[in-house]
Parts: sequence; C-alpha cells; structure tokens
Amino acid sequence: MLTVKTPEEVFEIIKTQFEPAADRTETVPWTQAAGRVLAEEIRAREYVPAFDRSTVDGFAVHAKDTFGCSDSIPAILQNTQEILMGQAAGFALKEGCCAPIPTGGELPEGADAVQMIEYTEDYGDGTTGILKPAAPGHNVILKGDDVYPGKPVLPSGRRLTPQDIGALAAMGVVDVPVVRRLKAGILSTGDELVPPQQAPGPGQIRDVNSSLLAALMARLGASPAVYGIIPDQEELLGRKIEEAVRECDLVLLSGGSSVGVKDAACRVIEARGEILFHGIAMKPGKPTLFGKIGGRPVIGLPGHPVAAFFITHIFVRRLLAQLGGYALRDIPVMARLSESVEANHGRAQYNGVFLEQTDNGITARPIRGKSGLITTLAGSDGYFCIPRDCEGLPAGAEVAVTLYSADG
Repeated sequence: MLTVKTPEEVFEIIKTQFEPAADRTETVPWTQAAGRVLAEEIRAREYVPAFDRSTVDGFAVHAKDTFGCSDSIPAILQNTQEILMGQAAGFALKEGCCAPIPTGGELPEGADAVQMIEYTEDYGDGTTGILKPAAPGHNVILKGDDVYPGKPVLPSGRRLTPQDIGALAAMGVVDVPVVRRLKAGILSTGDELVPPQQAPGPGQIRDVNSSLLAALMARLGASPAVYGIIPDQEELLGRKIEEAVRECDLVLLSGGSSVGVKDAACRVIEARGEILFHGIAMKPGKPTLFGKIGGRPVIGLPGHPVAAFFITHIFVRRLLAQLGGYALRDIPVMARLSESVEANHGRAQYNGVFLEQTDNGITARPIRGKSGLITTLAGSDGYFCIPRDCEGLPAGAEVAVTLYSADG
C-alpha cells in the first residue's frame, strides 16, 4: 500500500531535502554558453556604446543650427572634414558647420544630432542645406545608452539565449560563469526489456525509457549517463545503483517502483539510504518514489513511458533546478479546451495537449491514451493540470498549459 504525497508536498520535499551542489559553477567560453544557466549575475563593466554614434548616414550637426529650417528655407551649413567609420572623429564641430558621417560613426565633439542624408542638399560650394530640423539626440545613440558600468544586465539563474550571447559579446564578456551540468544516471529495469535496436521476442518490449529520459535530461541541461537494462535481480540492481550514485549527481531508476513482488527498487534504496516518500497523488505517475543514498537523490520512476515523462518534467526538472541553485521560469500559455476532460477524483491529473491557433484564440486538444502509449505524446506541445478536488473540465474551459519547451 502506497502512502502518497500531493504534488505540492513533493515540491516542498525537493526544496527542503536537497541543497545546491557545492561545486555547481564552471566557466565556459561564450561560444559554448547558449542554453546554459548563468551561475552569477552579469553586470556591465564598460560603456556600450563607448562613444556617441550615428544611427544613419547623414550629417552631424548642432541641433540648434537646424531649428526652423524647411524645404523652402534650408539651414545652410559649412562642410567640414568627413568622419570615417571605425576611427575617432578627432575634431570639434563648430557652430554653423556640419560633418558627413556614416551609420555607426562617432559624433565629433559639440555635435548633438544627425540629419539623414535624404533631408539634405549638396550645393557644390562647400556648403550643405539641411531641409528638416533635428532635435538634440536625433538619430544618435549616446555613450552608455545600451549599458554603463555597474548596470545589471542578466540575472543569475537565467538560461542563456542567442540574444543574451549577443549582449555578452557587446560587453566583452567572453568567459561566462554557468551552472555545471549535473550528471544524471539512468537505469531501466525489467526482464521483459530489450534495447531499441533489437527486435522484441515473445513477451518482450523495447526499452523506451532510457532513450526518453536521456533526451529529456539533455534538454533540461543535464548530462545523461545510461547504465543500460538491469534484469529483475535485486542484488545486481543494488550494485548498479551504487555505481550510479558514486558517479552521478542524481539517479533515475525506471520501472520497479510499484508494489509488485519483483519491484525491488524500494528495498534496494532503503537498504542503502532512506525513502523520502513512495507515491504521489497524481495521474499518471502514482507509484513514483524519491529516496536518498549518500545524500544524492534516487528517483524510482514508473515503467510506463508517459508516466515517467510527466514525473521527470514536473518533479525531476524542479530537482535539477534545486541542485543547480537556480529558479525555473515557467510562463504558461492560456488556452481553451476543445472537448471535455474527465478526471480521477482524489488525484491531480496531468493531461498532455496539442495547441492549435484558431480564429477564436488558442485551443488545447487533449491527448487521449494510456500511460504506456508513448506515441500519444509525440508532437504534443505541453500539459495542463486538473486539481485533485475537481472531477473534470468542460469543453471551452480555460486552462494554463505548461509548454515542454519551457525554460529548464
């Protein structure tokens, strides 16, 4: 008989029972930082840009020299030397003068605006007519407009995106402090399992969970270590778990978590550490167990692939964040159910969905299938939860969908 915890109680156990790893930080080149989690806040150490620069091809001017000008009454300014790209202006612009400047060029001292070349006329006598007034700051990015020394730019715990890498490059941050990739040991148990490349014999099935969990761990930023298929032999299972605990930060054991005669995971973990709980009041995934061996988490996942997937995405993902010392960032998508969904009263129910954009907004089409049918999840976008005290939701009900692609 399982003594179950609610999902909320499981979240609290993860928070209180596991501490961030002491050696959780490493430094990587910016070229390898995309998708990694920042271990420290990034603050600017310099001005970006480091000088006042033009955003257009045109003429640097004193804005006041252009006030009141128009097509019929241009402001006639004396040309000075041209500003070259990639070089300092090297001079001060006098009043009544203008200087040709390219996009990205440095404004000369005294200039406070740039007028686009489309609004100018070259009179061929060393003067240029400005046909449209320019206010101070017009077509100009000022020194430090982007960032300045000490400005917070990226928070600790953020999973770095390509645009973040661009910001790091702009600030000259080439060595990036990131959370070390946690190593996740993955074991599948069961006499009925064969590797995916092998044709199953009578009573046999392919091992789906090793591949599924390895891919999911990699997607969530961990390094998977697959220990293969372990037969239903308690002594062998114990040795393999001990090996994985020595070599990994956490261990995922697939199968053997229910209460059948051959389900030895609970006994093996308890003999070497402690069981934190056995059973979650949810569907799918009720027989899940969490334990600790040598202070390291060992999670017994259901053998059914869909159940193993949901438990890993909902709880192990949070465990990875706890061990890595960062916060998760989930922004749900609000959608309306395309059809009614019944729920198992007394247990939180997690339901996968396909999202579809319609004329009336985003529609969530629930996945229909059993927890052993992994292909039902293929191509789906995310999931929503029906609370344990709710017996179902009608068609048209609004639900908060957590995307599988959510920030890990």
